[in-house]
Amino acid sequence: MVKNRVVMPGRDEETGRYTGQYSADDFLTAISEQGGVAGTGEIADHVGCAHDTAYKRLQAMESDGALSSRKVGNTLLWEKTDAAQD
Repeated sequence: MVKNRVVMPGRDEETGRYTGQYSADDFLTAISEQGGVAGTGEIADHVGCAHDTAYKRLQAMESDGALSSRKVGNTLLWEKTDAAQD
């Protein structure tokens, strides 16, 4: 096994193969690393998934109370709620 190998989220650490699954932490980290508020496209780019995949997952996380969203112009911005704060 190669040590210190960077593996994109959604990839198996052992094989490097794409798993198609992204954890809630992947999305929360993406928002945190964008200063606490981020657009769907920025989050998708950071996580390494399709925009549609990110949007659906972010909507589900909002329904669960972990995120809130607001529309600014043509962009939907996502932010962690108190329930998801570190």
